[in-house]
Amino acid sequence: MAKKIEELESEIVRLKAENAELQQENERLDMENVRLLGRNLLMSEQLMSWYELKQRVEWLKAEMERGRRMKMQADLVDDTELLAMLEHRLEKDPHLVTADFGTAELAELMGVSQARLLRLFRNSTIFRSPDEYLENLRLMRAMQLLRDHPEYGIAAISAEAGYNSVRTLQRRMSEVVGMTPVEFRMMTEKDK
Repeated sequence: MAKKIEELESEIVRLKAENAELQQENERLDMENVRLLGRNLLMSEQLMSWYELKQRVEWLKAEMERGRRMKMQADLVDDTELLAMLEHRLEKDPHLVTADFGTAELAELMGVSQARLLRLFRNSTIFRSPDEYLENLRLMRAMQLLRDHPEYGIAAISAEAGYNSVRTLQRRMSEVVGMTPVEFRMMTEKDK
């Protein structure tokens, strides 16, 4: 019986050792599972961000193509129609013509290339360039504001008309009209 007890005790020791090995193997496998889950999660996130990036790139390509088509269509419009569209757009919203608004912004607004816009002004208007046309719009807007809003200061009119400074408005009015904004206002008040 003592031999049987020794065999059972040695079997218990062996089983405990085997159990400890199995527990270590389970812990190693658990750690491996955690590592693999983390890797899978990271790969899923990367895959999702790549998918989102691909969607953004496709959207940008579509937008670029749409813009290219719009420019091509606008370039097909005849000069008279394009000028009418231009005048209508700027009359509808004169606040677009700010101090920073130039040829590039005008071309973008109309959906045409800058080259097309330059050709249009060179061939079909009395203005030599879009910038000259915009300067004329600013001056006309300033004169209208001077006439219609005597309560506005010259600085406010200058800014509202799209000039960088009062000095620029004064210089342009003196060159074109032959009088300063204050003299122009006084003249228009006499006419009322």
